[in-house]
Amino acid sequence: MTKPSPASPAVATPAITQAMIDAYDEYTHLTLDRRRFMEQLTRLAGSGAAAAAIAPLLAANSARAAIIAEDDSRVTGEDISYPGSGGEMKGYLVKPAGQSGKLGTVIVVHENRGLNPHTRDVARRVALEGFVALAPDFLSPLGGTPAEEDKAREQFSKLDPAQTIANAVATVVFLKGYADGNGKVGAVGFCWGGGTVNTLAANAPDLAAAVAYYGMQPKAEDVPKIKAALLLHYAGLDTRINAGIDAFRKELDAAEVEYTIYVYEGANHAFNNDTSAARYDKNAADLAWGRTSAFLREKLA
Repeated sequence: MTKPSPASPAVATPAITQAMIDAYDEYTHLTLDRRRFMEQLTRLAGSGAAAAAIAPLLAANSARAAIIAEDDSRVTGEDISYPGSGGEMKGYLVKPAGQSGKLGTVIVVHENRGLNPHTRDVARRVALEGFVALAPDFLSPLGGTPAEEDKAREQFSKLDPAQTIANAVATVVFLKGYADGNGKVGAVGFCWGGGTVNTLAANAPDLAAAVAYYGMQPKAEDVPKIKAALLLHYAGLDTRINAGIDAFRKELDAAEVEYTIYVYEGANHAFNNDTSAARYDKNAADLAWGRTSAFLREKLA
């Protein structure tokens, strides 16, 4: 009689600490030094093997399923080109299927990984809320977003900030005149994109609404130029970005800018990105998304 093989032991999910998440945030936003990050992660995890298992959980995983599939029959999407400030911009344009009437338009600004599958997914989510959504590729001046995440991230240091904002303003102009739009333009951005949206609001008087997820605050001298209504989402554990909240709040009050700030306690930077297992916070993401959708519907109607 053949004896049954013993069951394989369950593989435990590596424990991820806040210190590890902070180290990853420093790597992706400040140093871009993967070797140093892995050395630090190895010390925190206790071994190279544990660090190797934890690193993919901290990073975004483009293989994770999209919330709204690319072929979802409720939306229609296409890759387009449109005029930038000094050259061609590429982007992903999505509309509700069977659109009737003119809709508010929303610029969806990616993180510092470029126009990747996750950002395309977010654009489809925006379209399902009843908007025309355009996710520009702000790496267009450098040839577009490369497939490898680390290479994409490295490209951002090569962008000209003034040109980037000029291209963002050109995107507002494009959508303001878009045939299926109602002439009202909003923007929502995440991480690098959140900071870009904040700065765009100070440079585009035609922008009606701006939503920044954990975005760097604009320069103090630019705040009085903001005409758009602002919705600002911050993660409670994101000390790097949150250090600028109090000063920003004072500047907004002094300039009499319409704004609302929410801080999601216990959430990490990038809490909306469901492709990052360690940092995604479904409760915070769902709450912030509901607030974002309602805000955009109010301001872009």
